[in-house]
Amino acid sequence: MTKEELFTPIREKYEELKRALNGTDIEKIRELTLEVHAMVHPAEISGGTEKTVADYVLDYMLSGNQNAIVPREDYDVDLHYAGTRRVPLCWQFWHTYRIEDLVSNILMANQNQIFNKEWQEKIGSSITDTGNALEFDEAVDFGKWINAHALRDYMITVGKNTRDILKNLTLEEIRSMVPEEWVMRILEEGGVTTDFRSVWLLVFWGRLTRGGMILIPMTDHHMMHLPPCLNNLPILD
Repeated sequence: MTKEELFTPIREKYEELKRALNGTDIEKIRELTLEVHAMVHPAEISGGTEKTVADYVLDYMLSGNQNAIVPREDYDVDLHYAGTRRVPLCWQFWHTYRIEDLVSNILMANQNQIFNKEWQEKIGSSITDTGNALEFDEAVDFGKWINAHALRDYMITVGKNTRDILKNLTLEEIRSMVPEEWVMRILEEGGVTTDFRSVWLLVFWGRLTRGGMILIPMTDHHMMHLPPCLNNLPILD
């Protein structure tokens, strides 16, 4: 499997999803949302049988490489608000799944996030937020304490929970924004910090409809962080 063989179908299906979100066919929107979500998450989450881009990176991490250093992203998107441009591999998964947990549960469904003190202890994380503001040495230290297998269990739990939320969204919900108090819950519950490199996320998420949340935190955000791992580690040819 080559990188292009992995990436091209995702890009094509993502563009199809973007077009569908401009329409009114809720069944088509749900179908494509779940398809794209499945393509950028480990196959176990959707019950798939073929390895995904996330599986290749996850397998590499679980093989004792959680602290392999990779670029945070391959292109500048929010790096001007980032503490570091280089991170340990495990940070990539922590960051993307903490964001998915926070956005899907608190913003999209107005319910409790999956993460709690028990999960924090299992994973061995020194932080509860998304890790946006960590400096390089802080990110490296963070990675040293992470239990990669517990992090993987958290990822699977979050991803499956997200799919339950996505399959039940109505067209009205998809097109609507969420109340400001829901957004502020993320700060109150430690999902972001008051550091400007972290708290800016609240402004960004607060401007999205749930459809925008489908297109970014639930799907495309993963494709901002997975390719740098494949491109800079000996995972694929």
